[in-house]
Amino acid sequence: MLDLVHLAVIWSGALLAVVAARATRMTPVVYYLAVGTVFVRLGWLPGESSEFIRGVSDLGIVLIMFALGFEETAGNFMRSVRHSWGIAFFGALGPFVAAYGVADFFWGDAYISLICGLAMTATAVSLTMISLRSEGLHRSRVATRIMTSAVLDDIASLALVAVVVPVITSDVPFEVQSLLLVMAKAIAFFALIWMVGAWILPQGARGPLRVLPRLGRLGMRDALRFGGSEHAVLQLLLFAVACAILGHEFGFHPAIGAYLAGLVLSEEYFFHKEGTGSFEDTRRIVDNIAFSWIGPVFFVSLGTQIQFDLKLVVSLMPEIAAMTIGVMLFQIVSAGLAARFTGGMNRASSIMIGFGMLGRAELAFVVLDIAYVQHSILSEEAFTTLMATCFFLNISVPLTIHVWKPHYQRAL
Repeated sequence: MLDLVHLAVIWSGALLAVVAARATRMTPVVYYLAVGTVFVRLGWLPGESSEFIRGVSDLGIVLIMFALGFEETAGNFMRSVRHSWGIAFFGALGPFVAAYGVADFFWGDAYISLICGLAMTATAVSLTMISLRSEGLHRSRVATRIMTSAVLDDIASLALVAVVVPVITSDVPFEVQSLLLVMAKAIAFFALIWMVGAWILPQGARGPLRVLPRLGRLGMRDALRFGGSEHAVLQLLLFAVACAILGHEFGFHPAIGAYLAGLVLSEEYFFHKEGTGSFEDTRRIVDNIAFSWIGPVFFVSLGTQIQFDLKLVVSLMPEIAAMTIGVMLFQIVSAGLAARFTGGMNRASSIMIGFGMLGRAELAFVVLDIAYVQHSILSEEAFTTLMATCFFLNISVPLTIHVWKPHYQRAL
């Protein structure tokens, strides 16, 4: 029963966040995070969520990323990859250098500095995409470039964490095989999702399925028409969760698998007429589930994780300020310049990409959990500094996007 009480508290806070967001014309993400932080300090929510709330939170981020991928097309995404390699590389290198340098200056420990750098490399794409969606920019070229760059960064971050942490925590020497295994799993995962989208979902036999005379003629359109399309949303959510689970098994955050699941779905699989089963009707329902009543649980729960010892935070203000400002500046400059000179974006779009890549959430917290909770690599001071930095960086994403939006639109 207590789990239901906590869920009701989270939903109540989410409604307050929406009201505050509309009153201030801001994205509700900031207020979702603030609600979680404030409610846990007031004792209305626990600092450690129950298994039930964590499960709903995990489902929330999966559905958010699926809904975002559902609104994008695979063709646009793949075309964007060719222009996003520079943003991904330099957009990760900049904050890594900044975080490593700040940590080395204050604590002088190579391992702590390395973990700080790794924690600051991966962009919290879910926070950025929902912030862009709130501003009506989620289907723009900027959003696609940020998403593809973030996916590439996630691959690199996962590979580095998989290799670096075992080296730090044991006497086992570095093995190239470990890195190659991680990269092979990444390639296999994307290839598998591509085959599903190219061979299984479309109507008509494709690829090796041509040898199946009857099954080869079936496709996603047939599945979605089952029961008069009344169960289309259920089938799509099942597909999203299945791809999320598959992504997790390959070593990715489940949100990456869910995004790719939405990406490979096409409007042609749905009834084009209005009403039940149409693409617009299905997308409206998916958006409502993802952004209105399940997705906010993820962000409020994320806010509850941001807990600080006020005395320690005050004593660490120089470190927090240096880390936050350093990562912010290096992220904006490195990603912005890369977007300008390797991605062919104009100045306003390049700066927007820099702002959009400021967030730090899922993978950053995974790295922190591994380094601080599981292996005690980070000191309490370093951990608190990184947590505070993540908080300020996450707050800056919707704020900077909202402020820069008029400049960006004028330059289109």
